[in-house]
Formats: sequence, C-alpha cells, structure tokens
Amino acid sequence: MSAEALPPLESGEFIAENSQDVKVVQAGVKKAADVIFESLRKGEFSVELWKGAGATDGHELNPKVMDEKAVDWIFLVDTLNFSFWSESEDKKYEVRHKGQTYTGYWSLCAAVNRAMEEGIPITNPGYYAGMTEKELAYLLRSDSEVEMPLLQERVNNLQEAGKVLKEKFDGSFVNCIKKCGGSAQKLLSLVVSNFSSYRDEAMYKDKTVAIYKRAQILIADIWSCFEGQGYGSFDDISSITMFADYRIPQALLFFGALEYSQPLLDKINNNHMFTSGEREEVEIRGCSIWAVKWCGCPARFD
Repeated sequence: MSAEALPPLESGEFIAENSQDVKVVQAGVKKAADVIFESLRKGEFSVELWKGAGATDGHELNPKVMDEKAVDWIFLVDTLNFSFWSESEDKKYEVRHKGQTYTGYWSLCAAVNRAMEEGIPITNPGYYAGMTEKELAYLLRSDSEVEMPLLQERVNNLQEAGKVLKEKFDGSFVNCIKKCGGSAQKLLSLVVSNFSSYRDEAMYKDKTVAIYKRAQILIADIWSCFEGQGYGSFDDISSITMFADYRIPQALLFFGALEYSQPLLDKINNNHMFTSGEREEVEIRGCSIWAVKWCGCPARFD
C-alpha cells in the first residue's frame, strides 16, 4: 500500500464527503440493506455457496478442494479478473465448457479450467512468468467471434505476478498468505506493495485514494474457498470493503442508495467511456464503498 494512500474505507468516506456528482442517500441505503438482510435470512448467501455445489451459474467452476492448488487457481484468476465489459449485449467473449456457455468473469474461469484439463500448467507461477501473448491468446481462446479484451495487459500482469512469486515468495502465493499471520489487512498491504497490477489507486482532491478492488476480491475468494479456515482464516475479514466495480453501483442506483447528478446521468446515457481515475469514476466507486459500508448498519447512518 502506498504510504500516502488512504485505505479503501477511509477513501470511500473522503470521496463521499467531497463528491460533486454522486451522493449516498440514507433512505436508499436502508432499502438496499433490508433486501440484503432478507436474502441472508433465507439462506440465499453463504460461503458454502462459493463452491457452487449443484450450481449452473458459474460457481460450479470454482475449486472444490481446500488445498494449495486452490490458492494457485484463485491467484491466477484474480490476476486476470478485469475488463470483461462489452459494448454489445449480442457480441460477447464466450467460452463453452462441459455443455455450458459462459460470459464475463465466468468465461475466464471456464477458460482456465479448460486449459488445466488439457494438461497445461496455467496456474503454475513458473509457467506464466514466461508466458507470451500468443500462448495466452490460445489458452483464453473464445468460442464466439469476440476475443478476450486487453490481452497484452493480461500478459503483463501474469509475467509480473509470476516473477514476483518466484523471486520473493518461493514460487507460490501460499507463502504470501503464511507471512500475514491471519490478517486480511496485512495480506492486502503485501499484495498491493508487491504486485503493481493490484495497486488500484487514484488522485482525488489532492489525495491518493485506494480502491483495491481485485486485491480485496483475492482475499475474499480465499476466505470463501476455505470457509474461513486454514489459508482462509483471517481474524479481520470484516475490514475488507465491497469490491468497487461497475455492477454494484448499478444496483445501488436502482435501490436509491446512490444518487447521480443530471450531468453525470447524461454522460452515462450517452455511453460516455469513463477512464480509470476520471473524477466521476472515482466518485461512483468511492461512494459505492461508503454506501455498502452503511448497508451493514443503516440505523447509524445519518
């Protein structure tokens, strides 16, 4: 973590307090919280569901055995877990696997599992440290006319991650976990300090704010896979914030937990492509973090 960067939760608070075009709305937060709590009451969410027993929504692609191979799989996938967005709903990157067609994040998981079934050691850091763009293009080959986007960026991420693991952590992300003594925050700091592709920061109002979406997803995936035990045992897992992507803000906007200014709505309705670090993009993500934080205790939000 950059020494001067505000941590994700503090970043969310700072952004929400200074935001020009996005507002966190108390009534909407309570509405979203009520829906979440009711789903939890019905047992619709649990760490056990991460392994997807009997599922056909993508979770069935996740590792089922709680071992070091599962850690290797999770680290690889989360290193590649970005930018599946498509301009057209009719034209998407797709991977077919065992009779199912997957899009978005799950298409990546399906491609990784396909490669493993073909005998390719794709989850081995020693292998992907030297991976070429041509090799990755084959491993992530599409079953539609749309190829995996940002392939060069993904190769760069893999090469860096593999080299860092080989040089600093004896070739396995398991050793990163072991160094952190059961602390999610220590692991978060280790990840963003050593793997630049996970260092999701931006300048906002003359401060460096940290979102750390993929780094926190990585920790949460490990926690979920291991059901809070073994490599997934973190005594401060509740300190991890929501993962500020582009989907959750849509849901928060639907529930009225977020409110956008008319100029921002106009940009969105005109299909404006926000760049990483653009002020409005930072405000959407930061306010989402703050809104979700208050979904956990809406009665205290004023």
